[in-house]
Amino acid sequence: MSREPRSYRALKDGCEITPLWGTVQVAEYGPESRYDFTITETLPVAFVRMRFAGRILATLEEIAANFHDDILRLRPIANVAAISRELWLRSKHGTWRFFRIENAGLIELGRDGRPLGV
Repeated sequence: MSREPRSYRALKDGCEITPLWGTVQVAEYGPESRYDFTITETLPVAFVRMRFAGRILATLEEIAANFHDDILRLRPIANVAAISRELWLRSKHGTWRFFRIENAGLIELGRDGRPLGV
């Protein structure tokens, strides 16, 4: 994934989704930023990294491989029940996919923040 500045359009669009999940606090952008924003006032508190996905319909394995560096940036955040480390992907057409980063891999989330297929 490129190291270009975050897309403010994607950030704005992402923030429009989050009222369903909680209150957004945008993180200060910098080369050492681990996440783009947090979603608070709900449990779990989410630390979210957003990225553009050229191929949004990829498998979990392909997502894990394509966004390996972003996942590694989120891993140092504590993996406890009250905290969720998340990767949000957006396509050029505005389609979103959401993933929770667990120690054993990725879990896809629905638009409401709950795991899919549960």
